[in-house]
Amino acid sequence: MPLPDFLIAGVPKAGTTALHTALRRHPDLFLSRVKEPKFFLTDGPPPHTGGPGDADTYREHVWRRTDYEALFTDAPPGALTGESTPFYLYDTAAQRRIHALTPEVKIILTLRDPVERAHSNWTHLWSAGLEPIGDLVRACEAEPKRIADGWGHFWHYTGLGRYGEQLAHLFSLFPREQVLIFRYRDVVDRPATTLDQVCAFLGVRTGLLTEVPRQNVTAHPRAGARHAVLATLRRRLPAPLAGPVEGLLQRRGQARRPLEWEQRQRLIPYFADDIRLLQELTGDDYGDWLRHRPRSGGLVGVRPPGQRQARNGRRS
Repeated sequence: MPLPDFLIAGVPKAGTTALHTALRRHPDLFLSRVKEPKFFLTDGPPPHTGGPGDADTYREHVWRRTDYEALFTDAPPGALTGESTPFYLYDTAAQRRIHALTPEVKIILTLRDPVERAHSNWTHLWSAGLEPIGDLVRACEAEPKRIADGWGHFWHYTGLGRYGEQLAHLFSLFPREQVLIFRYRDVVDRPATTLDQVCAFLGVRTGLLTEVPRQNVTAHPRAGARHAVLATLRRRLPAPLAGPVEGLLQRRGQARRPLEWEQRQRLIPYFADDIRLLQELTGDDYGDWLRHRPRSGGLVGVRPPGQRQARNGRRS
């Protein structure tokens, strides 16, 4: 039965949905219709409880091997197969499962300024009405308790951004020539060049893909009484009834607003030592992540009309 030839394995809120969508247009590639099947995150059924909304996400896991392999059975002869689950880099147990089952798989990683990534992550959950804390700094302070209480990976705002630790473990399992690393801003600023880089890494034709679509763009609803009431209702409703409330929360939402420099200064210490480790591992300079950012906030602008926040475990 088929297993993927490549994985887009990280990181959340770094353009993986857009990259997945773009690569699906390549005639030599076949990407699963389910983006984020999350197969390697568990050895069996996923948990049933966690933070707000986690139970809905766990129900979307493709955790049975037969179901996972079925995602790739429609691939044309000769096409390379792949899937995108951006939590694989973060979850070191998932890294070990990947290596045990498909040790020759190629791994694609998009890294984003970890403070920016955390801010986008927090905004995603705030926009959905799931995040009860209306300030990223305070939400990060609550992270250790949330982890202890079993909240899912997407609530680990700072943990998800410690790429050095995650890469050190990955490189202990996979040779570096099987891993491609580039920056999120390459996807935004140089899409054609970045797509050619991915295609060359996979060994398929270059020059066929030139655009990365604006997918999974996060709206940023304003705080206030309306948001508080709707968000409280959203967290209490079962999944089938929550969609309309989430739509109301995100209606007329603006592009994600930049963090203030004072906020950024309070968050950088979560990542400073890990950024130095990342530089040692890769030989690349990520020192700009420790400084003030002239560009920040929602780099891809306001959400396109008619687009909703992605539910990445569903078929597209």
